[in-house]
Amino acid sequence: MRLINPTKRGISFKLLFCIFALALCLACNKSAAENTRNEGGNNKGKEEAPIAITVDKAVAREVPAVVQATGSLVADETSDIAPKAAGKVVNVYANVGEFVGKGSIIAQLDDKDARLRLAEAQAGVKQSQAAVRQAEARLGLSQNGTFNASAIPEVRAANANYEQALAELRQADANEKRYRELVETGDVAMITYEQYRTNRDTAQARVNAAKQALEAAANAAKQKNQAIKAAQAAVEAAQTQVATAQQAISDTVIRAPFSGYISSRPTAVGEYVTSSTPVATILRTNPIKVQIQVAEADVPYISIGRGVSVAVDAYPNRNFAGVVTAINPAVDPNSRSAVIEAQIENNDNALRSGMFATVKIVRQGGNMGVFVPKEAVLNDQATQNQRVFVIVEGVAKLRTVQIGTEENGFIQILVGVNADETVATSNLQQLYEGAKVQVQ
Repeated sequence: MRLINPTKRGISFKLLFCIFALALCLACNKSAAENTRNEGGNNKGKEEAPIAITVDKAVAREVPAVVQATGSLVADETSDIAPKAAGKVVNVYANVGEFVGKGSIIAQLDDKDARLRLAEAQAGVKQSQAAVRQAEARLGLSQNGTFNASAIPEVRAANANYEQALAELRQADANEKRYRELVETGDVAMITYEQYRTNRDTAQARVNAAKQALEAAANAAKQKNQAIKAAQAAVEAAQTQVATAQQAISDTVIRAPFSGYISSRPTAVGEYVTSSTPVATILRTNPIKVQIQVAEADVPYISIGRGVSVAVDAYPNRNFAGVVTAINPAVDPNSRSAVIEAQIENNDNALRSGMFATVKIVRQGGNMGVFVPKEAVLNDQATQNQRVFVIVEGVAKLRTVQIGTEENGFIQILVGVNADETVATSNLQQLYEGAKVQVQ
């Protein structure tokens, strides 16, 4: 009996297994090929159903040229409110974040000393007014009466004496003249004439004395009138002290210089403050300003009143409109840029001072751009690019595009689509290059 080597026997078994597996694989491939041919034969002659879509036209419109820059929002006005006078804070009425109107009370200082000075000044006014009335009484004037020297009793009496002396002088002068003529004719003795001449000279002396007395009385009355004026001046000085004391009381009340929001309040009740101590900081944020730096090459194209568009990270889907209000005439020699300020309405206080902002300024000049509806642009997440399907004779043509700005539901196409081409606006996910479509 012949023995079989166990090793050769194992090899023969493996060989038989491989041959069997290969035959089985060929049989399966043949069956699959036949099935494929059968399916191909069955589907031959069947057309693919068109994809229903909506379409719109790519339009050409003027694209304004813009200067884009970044900057920061700043308050239109910022004020560190300080008292006009030194004193102790007795009350604080405003807190951080509160909106206060112009003239609203921010804080109150102790006003006791100011009120005491006011009472003292008011007493001084009364005393000065009494001195005026006393001086008027000395001249016989009524309160607030008008001064007339001839109406003063002393002056009237002196004037009467002067008038009487003048009358006596006239009589004496007439007698002297008459008796002088009689002496010349020899009708009267010289001794008689000399008596009348002496009377005339005496009357003349009395006139001179009466005149001097009248002038003295008038001067005395004028001096008394000056006393009235001095007393009235003292009244005005006292009234000025009253006004000063009232202002000192008013200065103890610290008010908002304009309407705005309190951003800081470093002072508390009980602190002693001076005119250099800020009690609070107030910001006027409506309107609010944005400050940006613009390259010197773009400065000539920007002018006061030109429109701007402002975007902030806090409101990614919102743009804020404004206008250029200031252009710095100097260019920074280091950065070669100029500071531009724009003013933005901020009625709802959405914009806050210190926010980072991206600003677009509409400059002079512009060019034409192609725009398509926002719905016509498909963002391919796999390739991170944008696609648009252009419809040509019922067939979709795939275009990879570059997009620009978005406005009013339209997106600018920088490259890839021409004006007046028809683009698909729905079922973009189902479309592909060469797909047949049916416009609804």
